[in-house]
Amino acid sequence: MGNGKRWSWIKAAVLPLLASLAPGFACTAAADGSATVFENPVPRTVSPQAREFIAGLHAPARLALPDAGDSQGWRRLQQDYETRMGGAVERIRAQYQPRIEADAYASVPVLDIRPKGYAVDRRVLVFVHGGGYVLGSATSSMPGSVPLAADTGIRIISIDYTLAPLVPYDTMVDQVIAVIEALVRAGHPHSSIAVVGVSAGGGLATGSLLRMRAQGRALPAALVLWSPVTDMAQEGETFTTLGRYEPAFDVDQVQSMFRIVVPPQRLQDPVVSPIHGRFDGGFPATLIQGGTREALLSGFVQLYQAIDTQGGLAKLDLYEGMVHTFQEIRPELPESRLARQKCAAFLNRYLQR
Repeated sequence: MGNGKRWSWIKAAVLPLLASLAPGFACTAAADGSATVFENPVPRTVSPQAREFIAGLHAPARLALPDAGDSQGWRRLQQDYETRMGGAVERIRAQYQPRIEADAYASVPVLDIRPKGYAVDRRVLVFVHGGGYVLGSATSSMPGSVPLAADTGIRIISIDYTLAPLVPYDTMVDQVIAVIEALVRAGHPHSSIAVVGVSAGGGLATGSLLRMRAQGRALPAALVLWSPVTDMAQEGETFTTLGRYEPAFDVDQVQSMFRIVVPPQRLQDPVVSPIHGRFDGGFPATLIQGGTREALLSGFVQLYQAIDTQGGLAKLDLYEGMVHTFQEIRPELPESRLARQKCAAFLNRYLQR
């Protein structure tokens, strides 16, 4: 598929979806009816494909969120997201031709994703999707997981954790831990397991490993994070300095959304905001990937510094001009391909076959 045609279906399928459901790429207005402050400079220092992509971005959409107690409203919103992502998911499946089977580990539903030409070994990636803790699934996140499986050659177990506000945040954490432990019982040693977390899934993945450590459990060998949410309090400097350049989500609204996920008194809890965690003594080797266009950038830096200064092993891998979860939003960008190649090299180094 040529670059023009590929970008056409991204615009037709993915961007309208993201415009109406978080994260979003579309013009919008603030709650008071005024125009959202948004600036979209197009950098010259990225690939031509990325320049075309960035030039088409607009102000993020504000979500029409149901009340926290409106379970039917949330289910409708979540199902609408899945329906809208259907076309993009089918295209990525057709392009990469993975073998995908629905399964469950410790009663938690998952998708077992094996890349085309998969050669069996003990390595496995536990994939924790994004969506602000309230949207997304193992299915709708295939534009991230399927290319990653193809480029690494590693089987992926993508978790369909239960979303907020239908369950408390701690239930999601328990489900991630349960899947990891079930994989160990199924014959995958911790030294052959990595966890991959995307956006909110990055915060959930890291928080889950911090809880495992606090419980005295053995941890997986590696952690890979794409644009992770590391601070639900959103106190980082780039929420202010880069907020007007953020196309993926409304910075003000997402703070309100996080209050649906956890109460304010828990925002400093390391399981919720991993920048406050302890990483000395055996935390997994961690790769943090993100873009310089992200309002979340401060959180990437803070998490890297926390791990590094406490004696852990961390790599901060930033991409010029890239937006939130670019590897999943536009998997065919040269920058996305490079990011996945670096993931593959990292995993080959730290996972035992």
